[in-house]
Order: sequence, then C-alpha cells, then structure tokens
Amino acid sequence: MLCKLRGIPTSSSRTVSSTPLQQCKLLKMDQCLEERSSRINIFWQFYNSSKNESSSCIYLICKLDLHLSSILIDSILVFLDTIIFSPGKKVIHSILNLFCKVVQKLKVKATHDFNLSSWIASSFSTRKASGSGDDHPPIIEKEELAELDSVEVSAQFEVDDFIFYNISLKYQIQNFGACEADCLRFVEEGVARLLGGVDFFLKFNCSCLQGNDGVELRTVLEAMEVVGILDYGLAKVADLMIKHVITPAANHGSHVTFVEELNQGLGEMTDALLKMVPSVDPKSENVDGKIVYTRILQVIKFVYKCICLQNGPWVQSFGKLTWPRMSELIISNFLSKVVPEDASKLPDFQKTIQHTSKFETALKEIMFISASDNKDERLSNFAENVEVHFASRKKTEILAKARNLLLQSDFVVPQEYTREGVLLKNDVYSSEHVVDLLFLSERCVVSKAASQLMKLVHQTLKDVCLSSTRVALEFYHAARDVILLYEAVIPVKLERQLDGINQVAALMHNDCLYLSLEILALAFEYHADFPSAVKEQAVFVDMAPRFHLMAEEILQRQIQLVIFKLREAIDGADGFQNTHQMQQFESAKFSIDQVVFILEKVHIIWEPLLLPSTYKRSMCMVLESVFSRVTRDILLLDDMAAEETLQLQRLIHLMLENASSLLESLTAVNRKEKTEEYHARPLEDLIPSLRKIRKLAGMFSLYMPLKSITAAWESGDLVSCGFTLSEVEDLIKAIFTDSPLRKECLWRIENVSL
Repeated sequence: MLCKLRGIPTSSSRTVSSTPLQQCKLLKMDQCLEERSSRINIFWQFYNSSKNESSSCIYLICKLDLHLSSILIDSILVFLDTIIFSPGKKVIHSILNLFCKVVQKLKVKATHDFNLSSWIASSFSTRKASGSGDDHPPIIEKEELAELDSVEVSAQFEVDDFIFYNISLKYQIQNFGACEADCLRFVEEGVARLLGGVDFFLKFNCSCLQGNDGVELRTVLEAMEVVGILDYGLAKVADLMIKHVITPAANHGSHVTFVEELNQGLGEMTDALLKMVPSVDPKSENVDGKIVYTRILQVIKFVYKCICLQNGPWVQSFGKLTWPRMSELIISNFLSKVVPEDASKLPDFQKTIQHTSKFETALKEIMFISASDNKDERLSNFAENVEVHFASRKKTEILAKARNLLLQSDFVVPQEYTREGVLLKNDVYSSEHVVDLLFLSERCVVSKAASQLMKLVHQTLKDVCLSSTRVALEFYHAARDVILLYEAVIPVKLERQLDGINQVAALMHNDCLYLSLEILALAFEYHADFPSAVKEQAVFVDMAPRFHLMAEEILQRQIQLVIFKLREAIDGADGFQNTHQMQQFESAKFSIDQVVFILEKVHIIWEPLLLPSTYKRSMCMVLESVFSRVTRDILLLDDMAAEETLQLQRLIHLMLENASSLLESLTAVNRKEKTEEYHARPLEDLIPSLRKIRKLAGMFSLYMPLKSITAAWESGDLVSCGFTLSEVEDLIKAIFTDSPLRKECLWRIENVSL
C-alpha cells in the first residue's frame, strides 16, 4: 500500500493533538511505515557491504542519527514513568515543560531526517533520468553532503523515503497519548459528582490527587492547555453540568436551590461544594424568569471561580462547550413555556425580556459568552420575538383543535333531520346542524364539524383584527389552514362511505357548499378591520371554487351510483320480453319492485338533507335515466301479442303508481318555487321520459286502435311526447299484424310533415 504525507512541518513547530480515534489511525499508518523502513534499511546494508565509501559514510551518519533519536526516546520514557508510577513526587507542570522540549527536539530531528531522505530520493531520480548508473542508489561524494542543509523539501514523497521521520513520529504519538490520558484522569479526579437521595453535590478539589503531594487543578489545566486538549478535558465537566445541574435549574417548575460551601486550608481554598437541595420558597412559582436565571447564574459563577479559576480563556472554552446546549434547555424548559396564551398578556412578558437581557449581560461580564457576537444572544433573540412565538403557538393550538373536530366528528344525522323529522319543515333552526347559506337565502343541514369549524375560523379572524401585524399574519394563515384541513381530512376519513348511497355523502355535499359560500363572505366581513399589512396579503376567494367543485363532485358521484344500481335492477327484466308468460312477467315485476325500492331509499335520504333545488335537480336526473331505459327496452321489442301489451301496460302503471310519492315531492318543490317567483319548469319538462312512458302505456290500451295512433302522430302529440318516426313505425309493426290498414297508416306516418 502506497501512502503520501502532505504538509509535513519543516523547521516550524506544530501542536500535536490526538484523540483515541486519531491515535488508532496513526498507529496503523505507523506500522505500515515501519515495514517499509525495515526493507529500506536492509537495502542500505547491502550497499554498506560494497567498497563504496561514500555510501557507507552516508549510512553511518543515518545510523548515528537513529541512535541519537533513541536517546531522546529513552528520556521521554523516564519522564512518563515518573508521571505514571510516582505522580506525587513531581509537579506535572514541570514535567510537561520538559516533555514539550523533548518533543520540539524530536521535530527538529525529524525535519533533518526528512531533508536527508528527500535529498537522497531527489538525487537518485536526477541521476537515473540522466542515464548514469543503474537501478541502485547513486554514489554520493563527500562534498555533496554539505548541500543537505540547503535542500528544498517537497511537500509530497513516497512513504518509503521517510525512514527516520517515521521512527520519530511513532514515539511522539505514543508519548503524547500517554500524557493526554494522564491529564484527563487528573481532571476527572479533580471534579467529581456524588449522588445521594434528592441532594446533588458538585465537588471541586483544588488538589487533584489525595495526599500531601497532590497536583493542583490549575497545573493540570495549564498542562492541558499547552498540549491543546483543554476543550477535550472540559467537555467531560460540561456534560456533567448540563445533565445534572443545568437541566433542573432551567426548569421553571423545578423547586430546587443551590447552596455553595467553600473550605479553607492554611489560608487557601482546598475544595468547594455546590449542593442542590429542594426549595420551599413559594416564589419559585414566579414565571418572569428571575428565579430561574438567578440559580443558573449561581452555577455558572461557581464554575467560573472554582473550576475555571477566573481564567478568561478557560471560561470562554467552557462557555463554547455548554452555552449552545444550555440556551436550548432554557428555551425549551422555561421561555417557550411562559409565552403568554392570550394576546392581552403579551405586555406582561416584558419583565421576562428584561431578566433575560440582564442574565446574558452577566454572562458577558465573566466572558462566558461573547460580548461582540450577537449569535450568543440566543435567549434575548427568542424573548424579543415573543409575538412570533405566541402566534406560532396559537396557530398550532388552533390547527390541533380543528383537526380534533374533524377526526372526532362521526357525521351521524340526528333523527329530527330525517324524513320523519319535523324540525326543518317547521322552520325551527335552533340546532347547530342547521345553518344559513349566504347569497342563497336558504338553510341546510350540515355536519357538526363544519359548523364548529367555521366558528373557529370566525373567532380566529376576529383575533386578526385585534392583533399586531406579525401576530395577525400568523392568525390569517391559521384561518386558511383550518378551512383547508376539511379538504385534506374528511374525504380520506369518509372514503368508504362515499362509495355507497347514504346520508354521509349528502351531508358532506352540504358541508362543502356551506364552506364555499362562507369563504366568499369572509373578505367582505373582516377585510376592512384587518391591519394594513394583512389587507395586502389576505385572500380567501381562491378557496371557494375548490369547495364548490368538491360539493358538485360528491353529488354527481352519488347520482351515478344510484343510476348504476337502477340499471342493474332493470337488467333483471331481460328487456321485458315475453311478459305474457307468467315466469317472465314475475321476473320483470321483481325488477320494477327493485327500481321502486332504490328510488324510495334515495328519496328518504336526499329530501330531508339536500336543498330543495338540489334535490329536485338530482332526482329528476335519476328518474329520467329510469324512465328512458324502460321505454327504450319496450320499444325495442319486435313482436308483441295483445296479452303481452296488456302486461307491459300493467308493469308501467305499477312503476308509476309506486313512484307517485316521489313524483309528488318533486311537484311540491316545483310548486313552491313558482310561489317564490322562481322560473320553475313543469315536471314533465324536467323528466322528458315521464310524458313518453305515460303515453306508451296509453298506446298499449285496447281502446287506442291503429287509426288513433296514426292521428296522434299526425297531430304532433306523439312528437311532443318524445317519440321519433322510427319508434312509432316499429311499435305499430310490433303490435299490429300486417294488413292494408297498417300499410296505409305507415304510409300516412311517413308522409306527414311536422
């Protein structure tokens, strides 16, 4: 495996940092380097056995260099033994200083070895390119050794060339890792946590190790700062503080307080204790933040005095490690929970804003957060934008309430709104199920969810008129989203019901119609009272066509389902053939009974719920499909006996008689529209096939001979009923046998001009 080192330091010093993960990678790389170094060492010994004195000289120089490196390494091991086995005999600060000096010598030594190997590789490449020599390293004259100091070192060489730098780097990594582990162990011993019952202790020892020869915490922190692992060591303390101290302190509902104890020994502080105990102060319920910020500031000042020892850079380092998480805890556990729930209480939040600002100012004074970077003012930024947070919370609450209304609504129509009920017919509209339809001067039954949803929208828009611009905008969007929730939730929730003929579909049609009309009126009702910035953005009319279209789609889907069921029932009559036979007549009669049953079911569902005009229009479409299908099937019969025509007439009369209540309800609606000065068309015009099927039943009568049928065609009576020339001719041929009279009548029918 080929490896390349980039950016190797030359004469300038570089702070070496290593985490356990990085150290593992470096040691793995070092193993690979050592294998290559061994091969190169054997290669040099081969040339040392030759008679070339110049090469032997260079090898001896390198060998001596390696010996000097071993002496330095032995010195480092002695110092490390002192740290590990006799930590109380030497002050770690002095040991670390000596260790840094040794490391610096190793760096200089490594640079020299690097220059040497680089020069050899460069010289070898140049001579090989010029064609001198063979594939073995070149003969280097003694005069050329003087050029080593002036060689320009390239930043990239093959690992095989770095013989001595590899060895130096290996021991440098190992010794640094050992020193780093010792420093971290000292910090862990210096700051310890003890858990017992409900009390929490954060204990700080000025002496990291027990005994008279203990190492001071300041010395350990200074050593870690020199090596460059101070952040790594303080991170353990930061995790401890966040988890066990800051979290309960930042909770405004937490009844805790902190007690600080300092122990003196021989005129100097030996240890300090921060104890968390339950609080019995009733003022802890105060939500303006003063108590919360006071106890958090007490903890931070304890860290400032007893752990960071009032050292500015150390405090800054500790602050960078803890402030992002600490500020998030304060926001989530305190500030976000005390955001007012009512717009009228927003001015009272100013006290919390003031306490928040004072808290961050105190942190800036001890350099816990930056005084120049506004990004550290996380709490003030959140508190000053309380209006936005208030509006966002209210919007979430409004949408949650709307969602619950829609999900919990069962769309069950009360008994009083069915066909048997009298509430609607008596114009008693006290229930929330009955609403006024704007622009139509009518009332209809809607679901409880739709009526309550619009009440919520109206209340939200009233709040828009009374709020500041930022809050008003959030409320405006909340009102729109509440309306759109119906479109998103209900069709999915009621998907199965929409696939059948039931009251739920009719109720949902009414809901969509009601919402579309209410949406059209919202702008007219509230636009004048909106804040000026909201007036420029507030739009509702764009949603009205969506709900109107949804209402029409639901209605048409129901109509098509009814028509499909009716056609299936009529198909059972087998085209009304051979009805003079008892079995065929019973089959056709059963189909007619099914048709009447379906029509009556639809009548019971639709009439109490749909608007009269909608009910009339929908039912006329259904009846037209039934009567036209029955008339068409009968007119397609090519041969009918006299008895068969009587049976067909009987079936038609049976169907019309059983559907009489349905036809009467349509007539009543039509009559009411006439009295209200609506332009109402006759029922036969709305159901063209009704007049046609009635005429067909009369033509099957024994009292209507061939000449009467011919006269009815010539007078235009049959044409007005919807009969065509071919239908009349085919009917005459099917009923009457061939005769001179039939031929004459057919000739007269064909030649009459209408």
